[in-house]
Amino acid sequence: MGDDTHRVVAAWGRIETWLREHAAASAGLLRPPAGEADIAAAEVAIGVEFPASLAAWYGVHDGFDEGHGAGILPSGMTMLPLADVVDEYRMRTRDWEREAGILPFARTAGDTWSGWYVDARRGEPSYGDLGHWSVDGGDDLYPLGQGGWPLVDWLEEIAAALQEGRCLHRPDGMDGRHDWPVLTGSQGLTWIDPRDPRLFPDGMIKLGGTAAGVR
Repeated sequence: MGDDTHRVVAAWGRIETWLREHAAASAGLLRPPAGEADIAAAEVAIGVEFPASLAAWYGVHDGFDEGHGAGILPSGMTMLPLADVVDEYRMRTRDWEREAGILPFARTAGDTWSGWYVDARRGEPSYGDLGHWSVDGGDDLYPLGQGGWPLVDWLEEIAAALQEGRCLHRPDGMDGRHDWPVLTGSQGLTWIDPRDPRLFPDGMIKLGGTAAGVR
């Protein structure tokens, strides 16, 4: 395995361990691994080879099931199963006429209007980097105006944020304080702006700085 593959497996292992200790509802939505043949079939179906980091992640889990606690990723997004990646990509390139090579791997839990993508355009400086897509807003590398956040680095930062009980520290030097990990009363993980009382109802627990990662 290459370095990115080892790092993805290690980072997701940390995240999954945290979920099983603190967010059982979310941990229960993790799908079984995708096999190499499944990943290869998805690549053939869309005509795009996955970056090693994304392929390694799908080799750990073929996305998340729907349900309470599915918004495991920052901004409350859920990882798409491979079959949904293929459908989403075909719709983007065929119906929306978006650029080829932008791979949507996640969307906001409960809707289809926005999500995360990884740049799979070989030869581009942003190859393997994280981006945000939306139906009406287009595709932009994340952080907006900065870019350059490799998927594997993002996963490692998610693991650190959960273990340390904090928001993400972005590579542009800013903290994502508008997007904080919280636990629901039903043992689900999601990410919201805790400063907005409409998004932070009673029963939610904002992650703090204790050793367990919860306060």
